[in-house]
Amino acid sequence: MFEPESEPERDENEDDEPAEQRLHMDVAPVEGTSEGKPAAAVDIETATKCLPFKNPNFVHSGIGGAAAGKKNRTWKNLKQILAAEKALPWKISDPNYCSIDAPPSMKPAKKYSDISGLLANYTDPQTKLRFASTEEFSYIRQLPTDVVTGYLTLRKATCIVP
Repeated sequence: MFEPESEPERDENEDDEPAEQRLHMDVAPVEGTSEGKPAAAVDIETATKCLPFKNPNFVHSGIGGAAAGKKNRTWKNLKQILAAEKALPWKISDPNYCSIDAPPSMKPAKKYSDISGLLANYTDPQTKLRFASTEEFSYIRQLPTDVVTGYLTLRKATCIVP
């Protein structure tokens, strides 16, 4: 009933060679090596691997990369930069920060608290001062009228409390 399994058939050469040599025969050579290929075939492969978007005559200028931090740079202060800009031949028609016109903003202006400078969601109806919290409201109610008038003039509000 129990029969021993038969061994797989072998070639005549397999009996004479060790197993390690048989494994090496089946392995293909690594790409980029010239094992088993003629020299002309290797040159053709490297020529075809050249990417079309790279310029083969490119020479790196040395600017940028790891060497960029080692280059000595002279720092200029604001006065030197402004003097250099004044020396440039500017035309009257050239735009500058004062001549650029912009349309008015479509968003409403943000309102800030007269006391803390935070965004103010509330306005005191009695003094017309803006405030952001209940603590500021109680502080505004304790202020004398001349201090309230001073806050409103700082904000350039035309409506001053009598």
